[in-house]
Amino acid sequence: MHGTPHIVSDVMTQTVVSVGRQASFKELVQLMRDWQVSALPVVEGEGRVVGVVSEADLLHKEEFRDGDPDRYTQLRRLADLTKAGAVTAEQLMTSPALTTRPDATLAQAARTMARAKVKRLPVVDEFGVLQGVVSRADLLKVFLRGDEEIAEEVRREVVSYLFPPPSSTLHVDVQEGVVKLVGRIRDSALVPVAARLVRAVEGVVDVEFELTTGRREEASGAGRP
Repeated sequence: MHGTPHIVSDVMTQTVVSVGRQASFKELVQLMRDWQVSALPVVEGEGRVVGVVSEADLLHKEEFRDGDPDRYTQLRRLADLTKAGAVTAEQLMTSPALTTRPDATLAQAARTMARAKVKRLPVVDEFGVLQGVVSRADLLKVFLRGDEEIAEEVRREVVSYLFPPPSSTLHVDVQEGVVKLVGRIRDSALVPVAARLVRAVEGVVDVEFELTTGRREEASGAGRP
């Protein structure tokens, strides 16, 4: 029912810096600073992504630089201590890399980032070759959609299906991404469904209702299912 959602290729950065397995520690730090990124894909061959080096991977060297970890720390954080002694991208990288595809929806990419607690994802094709990078900031671009564009999609994809005239008369207003549906509807039981569908429209921040039923009774509190 809904319009085609934006996908990763719509918002990703296509000009991406990447490194080979033998890139040095200092080279990685320099590239992150120059490109103002928090992670770098590690590639081989024709650009196939084999891992990712992040700022967190690099910081272990500073964390343990002047310390002498006890036996418990050595056992509990063996992987971090190994990275603290690493000098190349191959030794530092997380592998296999967590990636996404160009045709993944923004919601899918957002869930992947949230679950893995990462800020950026390499975007790869079906062969694992690097196509770009998508960041948290890229995923938030959908909230820059204009209010009228959002309103038109809500009218077309939600209101016309759930509340068609003449049995219902609804006005759609959008201010700063907050959608308000105002008017008369025949069946208040559809309000929770409408709320869920409106929130699924890209760029919607929240949804509110000011409704009366066909019997002219106010549907009080219906906007917060």
